[in-house]
Amino acid sequence: MTLATSLQAQLAPEDPDWKESEAPTPPAFSVDKLLPLAMPPYVSLTFGIDPATLTIAADGIVRYVVVARNAGGSINAMYEGIRCSTGEVKTYARAGNSGVWSVVAEPQWRGLTDNLPSKHAWVFARQAACDGRAAAASTTADIVKALKK
Repeated sequence: MTLATSLQAQLAPEDPDWKESEAPTPPAFSVDKLLPLAMPPYVSLTFGIDPATLTIAADGIVRYVVVARNAGGSINAMYEGIRCSTGEVKTYARAGNSGVWSVVAEPQWRGLTDNLPSKHAWVFARQAACDGRAAAASTTADIVKALKK
């Protein structure tokens, strides 16, 4: 069984009554205290989560700002949400070096294992955001603790 298959096999059944709460405005973020994601060696960018932006909403969505940095120091930030119970991620907004957010007009849920652009979200879900890959971690402090391991 592949890792992607095992992740999908452990997801909770879809709740037909579930409704996503409105996503808050993209938060301010800092690149000074990023907690690194343990990306595979073939990924040339470094990724980090700003712990001050972490939230776990009543709907179970873990929202956060992730910052990608290339070898030259340029950054791209994404304000995202992970729905652990279904193994999906959604990008709500993006920002470049200026730090100014550009809101995604119609953000869509996509599978964590569907494509390479979501690799950082898959790593974050496995490393810290999702407890047992089927539910969001209990608290943002739990997520921070897992990221610091």
